[in-house]
Formats: sequence, structure tokens, C-alpha cells
Amino acid sequence: MQNISKILVDADACPVKDEIVQVGIKSHDEILFVASYAHRSKKQQGNWIYVDSEQDEVDFYIYKHAKASDLIITQDMGLAGLLVKKGVYVLSPRGTFVTDEQMDTILYSRYVSAKLCRQGTYTKGPKAFSAHDRQCFLTNLEKILSNYKGIL
Repeated sequence: MQNISKILVDADACPVKDEIVQVGIKSHDEILFVASYAHRSKKQQGNWIYVDSEQDEVDFYIYKHAKASDLIITQDMGLAGLLVKKGVYVLSPRGTFVTDEQMDTILYSRYVSAKLCRQGTYTKGPKAFSAHDRQCFLTNLEKILSNYKGIL
């Protein structure tokens, strides 16, 4: 794993912002939260960039500014699929490290669900975010950062 240059967070609906800040303080990594103006909050730690509230503006910003060896935290698998092709590391808020090898299966599953939805058949969404998911994310984020720095 190459050195991680910076961490960008798809922050609009990210449930692990506090954990990212907590780990970022320990690791001294540059962290940039990207959100739309519609998701502006008074409780902000770290560096924030705000973009227009149009659909996918956060994704466009992240895609445009992400470079190989950056770590992106997102639950948007469409965005993840584009990023892994650029050599960007992607971690989901549930702690899943997304690789290029997985993307065909992930995107096909997403396609099938969307197709069924258009036909009137609805599939289950993801399980509710749990304390276990939060701990899994925290553990894997620390593991990723310590793998290249030897810290944490």
C-alpha cells in the first residue's frame, strides 16, 4: 500500500465523522470533509468544503480532486467504482475496503436492484447502521493508516 496523501470524506450522510476526526488527530493525516450546503452543520471538526446542493455535486468534487493514494470514505458504490480505477483507496462507513476486483459484482447488484425497482419490485436496502459497523469502520481505518505509517 502506498502512502496515503489525504483523506476525503463524502460527508453528506456519513455516520462516522466523529470517528474519522478521532483517528485523524492521532495519525496527523489531512482530512477534508466534502458536503453540500444543504448539509451544513454547526458542529464541525476538521476541514470542510461545501459544494452546491445539486445531485451528485459532492461526488463530482471528490472525483475531480482525488488522486492516486488518497483514501476516500464513501458509501456511494458508483463513486467508489470510478475512484478505484484511479488508484484511490476506498473505505465504506461500515469498514469495508473496496477493491477493483469487487466492483463488477457490486455494480451489477446495484443495477439489478434498480431494474427491479423500475419494474415495481422493491428489494431490501442495507441494514440499519449498528455499533458493530461503527467499530468495524474504526478498526479498519486505523489498520489502513497504520499499515503505511507504522503508527496507531
